[in-house]
Amino acid sequence: MSIKDRIQTLCKQKGITSKELELQLGFGRGYISKMDKSNPTASNLKKIADYLGVTVGYILSDTENAPEVEKAPELNVRDERDIKKDLDSLREKLANKEFGPAAYDGQEIPDEDIDLFLGQVDLMLRRVKVKNKEKYNPNKNKK
Repeated sequence: MSIKDRIQTLCKQKGITSKELELQLGFGRGYISKMDKSNPTASNLKKIADYLGVTVGYILSDTENAPEVEKAPELNVRDERDIKKDLDSLREKLANKEFGPAAYDGQEIPDEDIDLFLGQVDLMLRRVKVKNKEKYNPNKNKK
């Protein structure tokens, strides 16, 4: 089994796609699918292994004995509602320029880029909710 196939199998066991893994770890699009043709760095393999809850050795090994991978806690209806409410509130504040114009690096963010910004905030809120569930309710959210 190739490195790419092993990582994709681990992602399936964890309930995520390789694209989501790339986003979560800050890799470029298609990084996982190109792993067979390139030499991934040790630090990137370590990031992937830590995120998937396995060792780097397992990712690089030829053995088929997969360790049991813990599924990430899922967001429930209440979490989804809270995220939507936070995003709607932020969207309204940005549209009304309630706290002045939104800016990054001293430059005002154009209105057409607000949706991109809110998309990133949405991803961040989802990730934080899952991390908080893992950290503060580890036994409740195990499957």
